Amino acid sequence: MESLNQHLECLKLFGDETEGQILESLNGILLALAENRQRSSSLLTDTGIFPTLAQILKGNPSCAVKAAQVIAEIAKNEEMKKPCIDAGLVLALVPLLESTDQEMLLHAGRAIGRICYENSDLQEQLVETGVITSLVRILTDYPDSEPLVHVNLLALCNLANLDALKVQMVEAGVHEALSEILLRLQGSSQAEDMCSVKAASNLIVSLLLGDESMQKMFANGCGIIYQKVGTWLASNHPQLQLTGALAVANFARNDGNCVRMVQLGVVLQLLDLLEQHVDNGDVSVQHAALSALRNLAIPVANKVQMLEEGVAERIQMLLRSEMAPVQFKLLGTLRMLIDGQGRELLSTD
Repeated sequence: MESLNQHLECLKLFGDETEGQILESLNGILLALAENRQRSSSLLTDTGIFPTLAQILKGNPSCAVKAAQVIAEIAKNEEMKKPCIDAGLVLALVPLLESTDQEMLLHAGRAIGRICYENSDLQEQLVETGVITSLVRILTDYPDSEPLVHVNLLALCNLANLDALKVQMVEAGVHEALSEILLRLQGSSQAEDMCSVKAASNLIVSLLLGDESMQKMFANGCGIIYQKVGTWLASNHPQLQLTGALAVANFARNDGNCVRMVQLGVVLQLLDLLEQHVDNGDVSVQHAALSALRNLAIPVANKVQMLEEGVAERIQMLLRSEMAPVQFKLLGTLRMLIDGQGRELLSTD
């Protein structure tokens, strides 16, 4: 800790230090955090070093990469996020996302994502900063840098709680970038690629939870995500199957979308998926597909058509499942189908 104290004292003399001394002190902080994160974090707070880090980010380009790395490491601790915010570190980091230095983009993206996680007030401040456009641009400009792709996906996921930011992401074309990521990585068995597939899938679902962003993505059945749904439902990749089913379930929160999707034939695609998972299948996929079918059955115009297409008979095969959540969803779907118009048709079986 004595060594860390010395490094912190050196940094507080920021204006009088050479770049070499600043980098040495920043490396010393990283080493101390690796050795004892809790004690080092307490000392960092006590010495009030955060405004100095903001100064380095803004005024010393050759040391800014290392400073961003230090901030990203500091922000792993929940209690350290407030000092980072109070010192204006997030707003100092955002312009660095315009850099062409991939190491800078990696550390700045990681730091922003960690500090902003589950902080709606801070996320609201970021609406006007252009951070979303920058993060999406990085995804499209550096598709072959999987560490950078993964970090930016996580940062975007951490910012996707706010509806206004969801809309910004869609307007910036993030859903198109996500579709490309899934296409590129879906066949990979590498752990980091599988993590990126999951993060991209989770972000798609998060965007669909906002009403305005969901409608922009659906675009009357012409949006890129809906265009990919059939491919995902028919794939052999459980994560893509789940993403496809959850996408349909969320698009189906709007009655007009429901009618359009039934016209486009999504019901048969969902039934085919469910039949793959009847015996020893993925329960989460079954659950999502049944939720989608139930939502599709809400508009009166869809009920009779779905029954005539054999929905009731085909989903009854899932009664073999011993999983209570699946059985619960199955009964809910059947109940929705037989409500009103469908009741008489179903009773004749």
